Amino acid sequence: MFKVPDLSKTVEVSDTGTINLPLVGEVQAAGRTAQQLERDLTVKLGSKYLQNPQVTVYVKDHKSQRITIQGAVKSPGIFPLAGRTTLLQAIAMAGGRDKVSDSTVLILRQGGGRRQAGKFNVTAIERGQAEDPVLQTGDIVVAGTSAIKQNFQNVLGVLGVAGRFVLF
Repeated sequence: MFKVPDLSKTVEVSDTGTINLPLVGEVQAAGRTAQQLERDLTVKLGSKYLQNPQVTVYVKDHKSQRITIQGAVKSPGIFPLAGRTTLLQAIAMAGGRDKVSDSTVLILRQGGGRRQAGKFNVTAIERGQAEDPVLQTGDIVVAGTSAIKQNFQNVLGVLGVAGRFVLF
């Protein structure tokens, strides 16, 4: 059995969902399982270049799996979901809750052809009084805003612009 080191490659899936390999060229990878990709590469290599090629595909990282974190967090945005990620870990990825946040966080999830929502108390999770839910690809995390804290920040903002006053 001969191993061909030049054909052993670590490749990244492009933004268009393809990979580019020696002898084979560009191949669609997005939306396919590792086994489907192995079969396709085996057929392509066996048809022109190698006898009985042995192809193994390992998925090193799932960058296409993403979650969205928005609301009262320091750095809202779209984040990669790498492996098992919990709600508290996701909030940490977004820089933590900001100064106007309350303890309520919603997780919006598409499942079974409909949108589902779950409401979680982050303070209870942090204290170990509630489970820290595991997120799934496509989840949208919305950190709630405290109306009282928001109004207080608005008043402080106005005072900052209008100047300071002295209590008598």
